[in-house]
Amino acid sequence: MIDWTVDPKKTAYLNIDLQNVFVEGYSISSPNGVEVVAQANRLAAACRKAGILVIHTAQETRADQSNRGIASDVVLSYMKSHNMEPPFNKVDGIKAGSDAVKLSPRLNVEPTDIILIKPRYGAFTGTDLDLILRSKGIDTVIIGGIATNVCCDTTAREANMRDYKVFFLSDGTGNRGMANLTADQVKAAVLATMEFAFGQVITVERMIEKIAAGSKAAN
Repeated sequence: MIDWTVDPKKTAYLNIDLQNVFVEGYSISSPNGVEVVAQANRLAAACRKAGILVIHTAQETRADQSNRGIASDVVLSYMKSHNMEPPFNKVDGIKAGSDAVKLSPRLNVEPTDIILIKPRYGAFTGTDLDLILRSKGIDTVIIGGIATNVCCDTTAREANMRDYKVFFLSDGTGNRGMANLTADQVKAAVLATMEFAFGQVITVERMIEKIAAGSKAAN
């Protein structure tokens, strides 16, 4: 298995979609959403101390819904077929300005952080993320957040396809169960695939250790 070192100057932490709708209080919120936010705050603090760029993403569609697309139709259809309560009405979806899309008040956001609005699951699609990273000489990304199997997974795959080194947080991501699979089973499948083809799967604690080691080596 791959085991990369960390160069803080060439690394960014992509903290994926820790928004109200995914963290707590909604039918599609992750069961461990609050815990994921706590892990994110811990890792982000270590990143800032080392000079690693912290980027918080938020998935939302335009207020006029001109870029809504079909994703919400797919999700709502799935939820209806599984007798799940919709998290919001069909017209609004994840709409700019709604309480659902606001970053969780539990999340620590500092002035040096970047907030990236994305209209799709992947953080590279329809955004200037690649431009931001490459303009700063970044070739490595740490990925955590919600959901493990949707936006985190998609972003990691997009990063890999662009030849970024990917660290994927095993205990810094959260997700729900799906169909007949538990949340743990869904995550296990994602992590196994991630480790095989897309990056290094790592715990938050081990990631912090790597950041500390990288900072020491740079000094």
